[in-house]
Amino acid sequence: MTTLKHANRQFILAALALAAVSALAACTRSAEPVTASAKAGSGHAQDDPEREGHGEHEVAGGNVIVMDAAGREAAGIRLAVVQPSALGEQLRAPGEVLDNAYGTTLITPRVEALVVRRHARLGDDVAAGAALVTLASVAVSDAQAELRIAEQEWKRVSALGREAVSGRRIAEARVTYERAQAKARAYGLPGTAPGSVDGEFTLTAPHAGRITEDDFAIGERIEPGRTLFRLVDESVVWVDATLPSAIAARVGPGSAASVVIGDQRLAGTVAHRGHHTSETTRNAVVRIEVPNEGDRLHGGDFVDVYLDAAGQAGAGGSLAVPTAALVQMAGETVVFRRVAEDRFEPVPVRTGAVIGDTTVIEEGIRPGDTVVVDGAFALKAQVLKSQLGEGHAH
Repeated sequence: MTTLKHANRQFILAALALAAVSALAACTRSAEPVTASAKAGSGHAQDDPEREGHGEHEVAGGNVIVMDAAGREAAGIRLAVVQPSALGEQLRAPGEVLDNAYGTTLITPRVEALVVRRHARLGDDVAAGAALVTLASVAVSDAQAELRIAEQEWKRVSALGREAVSGRRIAEARVTYERAQAKARAYGLPGTAPGSVDGEFTLTAPHAGRITEDDFAIGERIEPGRTLFRLVDESVVWVDATLPSAIAARVGPGSAASVVIGDQRLAGTVAHRGHHTSETTRNAVVRIEVPNEGDRLHGGDFVDVYLDAAGQAGAGGSLAVPTAALVQMAGETVVFRRVAEDRFEPVPVRTGAVIGDTTVIEEGIRPGDTVVVDGAFALKAQVLKSQLGEGHAH
């Protein structure tokens, strides 16, 4: 009996040992895939046969991105070699349409008067000499009376001649008449005696144009110098384009320009370049005169302006890249530079003026560097994805 118990005990111990060995082997086998996965994620894409020929990309050390031609094509990445070049043969700038001040007239009375009749309204197109508003004034009535009396006396003594009237009397009559004429003209009246002396007078348009302001009412008493109408000749308008002062200096008076509003492009000419730089924006204004074909432009409109400018090579040795090539990473502006056949690295740069769709690079890259000009955000995404993965690993 003792022998049987001993045999059973030996059998149980052997079974327990066998179970322990089996469990240990199972644990060893379960750990093997983790090791393989770690190797597969180590960045050696060539060890994974399923990735070959399908656009290889990975992030190597120091944020260097590995991406083959197929991967770049799939991501829409385009490369270009940067070289110093004549920047901005045609500059693009925002602009604002202004009334041509040389074709603008403020219609104002020269004497205190009362509004009697209106002949034009806001928005009307009027011809030169057209009646705009009729006013009445006591002072004008006095001037009309003086002019009529002086004119009649001058005609009388002139008709009598020196045989009947002394030379002094003739001279006095002439001076009195000329003074009455001058006073009438100072009030905006014609220099000839009117048919009545009721004090009414009419302000007329000195040139053709459009009424763009109308600020009075019938019966209102108007002070001298008060603007009743603003008359604007809109056949030619001004457009003020805003540019960095260094860039504006390259635009010369008389150079060609074009203004784009909506789907229309109008040709213009640079009238002059501003000689004042804004203290806050460091920008200067270039003024363009634009024939307003089709009455398309009006004061206050915002437009895009394209200017022909004298070229300059690289702004003192700097380069330029498409603005789309620039991305923000870790608070810095970077471009992706090619460091090997399929390897790219983000390079911090210092930017200068923005000229149209191009940005001047003052520091960070050199002539002959190959950079990513389209698709930079795809490479940025790869870098960020790698950084997130490293964060999880720790």
